[in-house]
Amino acid sequence: MRLLNRYVFQTVLVAVLIVLLVICALDLLGKLRGELNDLDNRYTFLEAVIYTALQIPLSIYNNMPFAALVGWLVGLGTLAGNSELVVMRAAGVSLLHMTVAVLKPVLLLIICGLLLAEYVIPVAERYAENRRDMKLYDAQTAPVSHRGLWNREGDEYMHFNSVGADGGLLGVTRYRFDAAHQLLSSSFARSAVHIDGRWREEDVTETTLGKDFTRVNHYKTRLWEIGLSPDILAILAQDSENLSISKLYYYTDYLNRQNIDSSAYRLSFWNKVLQPAAIVGLVLIAVSFADIFRNNCTKNQILPIELPEPVVMQ
Repeated sequence: MRLLNRYVFQTVLVAVLIVLLVICALDLLGKLRGELNDLDNRYTFLEAVIYTALQIPLSIYNNMPFAALVGWLVGLGTLAGNSELVVMRAAGVSLLHMTVAVLKPVLLLIICGLLLAEYVIPVAERYAENRRDMKLYDAQTAPVSHRGLWNREGDEYMHFNSVGADGGLLGVTRYRFDAAHQLLSSSFARSAVHIDGRWREEDVTETTLGKDFTRVNHYKTRLWEIGLSPDILAILAQDSENLSISKLYYYTDYLNRQNIDSSAYRLSFWNKVLQPAAIVGLVLIAVSFADIFRNNCTKNQILPIELPEPVVMQ
């Protein structure tokens, strides 16, 4: 029985991996084609290939449920096509035992998916986006780049052109409002670094607005007191689908404390938490076709025809 379980495990797992490989290849080719529109002297074809390659873990994770369903159908179909399902059931292997044998590759797939989502995808996506932004945009000199990200804390709104891999900021624009939502001041810093729990802005230009005056000040460096930490920035710099489960929970709690809508991050959190259950459900749907495959193969079996013995003429 152990040999039979191993054979079913290998057959189904190979089918799933082949389906996953085909789906991910098509997905990545589509993403690479989309990057070709942004090619220039700095963002070359090689950079586009590197950016697309760094999205392989995310593509694998997103396509796992569909690959599981199709792969298990292909694997069971292969067993049925070779009449191996018929032999298994004829040998007394129950559908429950077959289901348990098929679910073993599912556990391996779920564990790999959770490891990708928690440790690999956040790092790969953050590096890919940061590398792409540095090639496409001048993040230090543009007051507000076409990409970048926004954040709000209290009555202050801020925009960051880029978040570096080391947690530093490039192109920091800040807008401060009063209780009546009137703009009090705006400032732009070429960069900012986090030191001893505080941010230090560098090369700052600040414009203060009053009822009868406008004042412009320049600072070589300036301290910035804010609750925004590099850990939160690392989350803010990425799309919700690229974040790990633990970071999604942490950032959702941060947004709730700031009275900011966190529905998108809550949705991504529950999508990742429930994905293993979705994969198991799809596999059980595939297993339900096992008896259909077996019955069809049984009907299509070519039964031997017994011919009468030849009559010997005297």
